Amino acid sequence: MPKIVECIPNFSEGRNPATIQALIAAVESVPGVWLLDRTSDPDHHRSVLTFAGNPDAVLEAAFQAIQIATKLIDLRHHTGVHPRIGATDVVPFVPLQGSTMEDCVQLARRLGQRVGDELNIPVFLYEQTAGHPDRTRLEAIRQGGLSGLEARMAADRNWQPDFGPPHLHDTAGAIVIGARHPLIAFNVNLNSPDLTIARTIARTIRQSNGGLPCVKAIGVALASRGIVQVSMNLTDYRVTSMAAAFRAVQTGSAKAGVEIAESELIGLAPQAALDQAASTLLQIRRFDPTQILETRLASVRAARPDPGSEPTIAAFLRTLSAATPTPAGGSAAALAGALAASLGTMGARIGKQTEPEQSLSSLSQRLTALMQDDCKAYEAVSSARRLPVEHADRPLFLAVALEKATAVPLKIAELACEAGHVITTVRKVLSTAVQSDVTVGIILAIAATEAGLHTAKTNVKLQRNQRVNEDHVQRIAKISNSLEELKGLCYTPPPST
Repeated sequence: MPKIVECIPNFSEGRNPATIQALIAAVESVPGVWLLDRTSDPDHHRSVLTFAGNPDAVLEAAFQAIQIATKLIDLRHHTGVHPRIGATDVVPFVPLQGSTMEDCVQLARRLGQRVGDELNIPVFLYEQTAGHPDRTRLEAIRQGGLSGLEARMAADRNWQPDFGPPHLHDTAGAIVIGARHPLIAFNVNLNSPDLTIARTIARTIRQSNGGLPCVKAIGVALASRGIVQVSMNLTDYRVTSMAAAFRAVQTGSAKAGVEIAESELIGLAPQAALDQAASTLLQIRRFDPTQILETRLASVRAARPDPGSEPTIAAFLRTLSAATPTPAGGSAAALAGALAASLGTMGARIGKQTEPEQSLSSLSQRLTALMQDDCKAYEAVSSARRLPVEHADRPLFLAVALEKATAVPLKIAELACEAGHVITTVRKVLSTAVQSDVTVGIILAIAATEAGLHTAKTNVKLQRNQRVNEDHVQRIAKISNSLEELKGLCYTPPPST
């Protein structure tokens, strides 16, 4: 699977359409890159581009855009409410399909060195790429604006740039480059011109002041509209959701007697974050992300690339090897069990054993279906865990999801073990050559049973419902005993025929 990374550079220009279009053209000029989104705001005087593609192409597109920004943006004549220290202010890389954080760290370093060497701009690395603890957080580098950064660079050896000259560029300032996890830029606009209210709310809700975890917030004035804004970065929506952040602003504005005008999303957000927000705000009972049309379609297409076609082993293996949570161990165990049952079906047909053939064929189909059921079970657990801790139904959702996540691998183990036992009866009447093949089926059945039991035992430890646990423990013991019997039968040679 090809690697894909995302890049989200922020430029200090939100008012000149010609400059913004030149930045977009620079990105789109590089083959192998897709421009996914662009957002510009005149009050912030800032534009954010989002693009993705193969790592080398994304690096080249980022450099080309930085080069254009350096030529066209002069910070000496820049005014805007958003903090900034560069014409190209910040350039984060985010790992997507098939890529890792380490891939993005290396991209950030390569880009930083090139910018420092070729454009003569000081580069500071941040987040996962930071080489110094004082420079991990973006706001620490921006502290005091350009003048504050310039003073630190002159007085403190710890504030020498990672790449480039030890002084600011005359017109482009400095650049912050790094690698990070997905971040959601989420703003809430208030129906008031009073900047004090927005700043008070921001100070109350941000993590640095003891507010919501994984939330950064500032209050800014939107002069062009005569209102104020609470501008937020949610650094981990799984900890603090968009809905939780919105409610916090809503509570603060209500105390001040001010209504919320609207909220806005800057750039892109993960589908899971929007699913989470929708289910919370609408209070959908037992919301399942697979109820979303596009999500369900993508899941089905991954298993069945063409409508009406059977899922291929190659397609499944490609999906299994992707850097995604599903499919994973449970699905692989189900596949091993289905392969075992299919080998047994072959043996039964050769030996003209009708009843075992029908039984094994059914077991193969049921195990194949469990490959997808295991994915759904995991996704349900993930969905429950993403709910805010204060959500009233979160414990119930999580308990139900964990019960399913334990029941599915138990069923995989149960059916695989059953298939193994049926195959041992089939093997007795087969020729030596075919016996060898169906013995492989028994070995696969043993592996599938052990894998299913392993997953079930892991998930049982997370379940707090004692009654459910007792039922699962009893089933585990029963299947384990049957498995030991199967192992003994597997390696007892049948009589030659």
